[in-house]
Amino acid sequence: MGIWTGAFIAPLAPTFLRPEAFGRIAVEPARERVVRTPWALIAGKLCVNASLDWGSVSGQARWKHPPVGTVLRTEEYPGEVLDPDDTPALGPSREEARLLASGKKVLDLLPTLRATPYGDEGIAVVFAPMDFGNRAITDCFRYEGRRTTLACFALASPQNRPLSTNDCGEPGGPTLAVRTRVVHTFKHALGRLGPEDGPLPAPASVASRCFGPEQVSGKTWG
Repeated sequence: MGIWTGAFIAPLAPTFLRPEAFGRIAVEPARERVVRTPWALIAGKLCVNASLDWGSVSGQARWKHPPVGTVLRTEEYPGEVLDPDDTPALGPSREEARLLASGKKVLDLLPTLRATPYGDEGIAVVFAPMDFGNRAITDCFRYEGRRTTLACFALASPQNRPLSTNDCGEPGGPTLAVRTRVVHTFKHALGRLGPEDGPLPAPASVASRCFGPEQVSGKTWG
């Protein structure tokens, strides 16, 4: 057992990156063996607070491997109790997006990104698990976990994400307006990271080179 955490890294301001800058942030994690391919590219109505693994469109693209062109929508689980008046991350997250492309070669991602509706719709690049052949990753975990997903997002407009909140707790607390971000999952019982820790050093290092020194990290858990 354990607690799943979604850790994110974003610029201090809700910066709109140029397409080539977002392309760099999307390919560098694979080039530096932070993550493994395959990758999936989705576009549409995306929520900054949606889970990477459970019910979200990014989770479906990651786990179900649908055909290119498939329209993905938020899944609801039997017995799930959410207050419709709450906003994410505590309330329901509603997403709808198309799977634009997928592949195993990271260099194929850049030309595909150039053809996306970047800036008009939300864009996300979702990867397979972290690369546990990389010592920078294995040093943070006791054993390999296939659900340690990483994704890069460029939203159509800024959305507020809590800086630190328990998904099962009460709403409130500081938030950050986010437009571009890198987010990954981990499990407290799985990793050496604890609730007080931030994102993994390896993706944080990649993000710092793309976002610059003024970046913020946060997390949700539950």
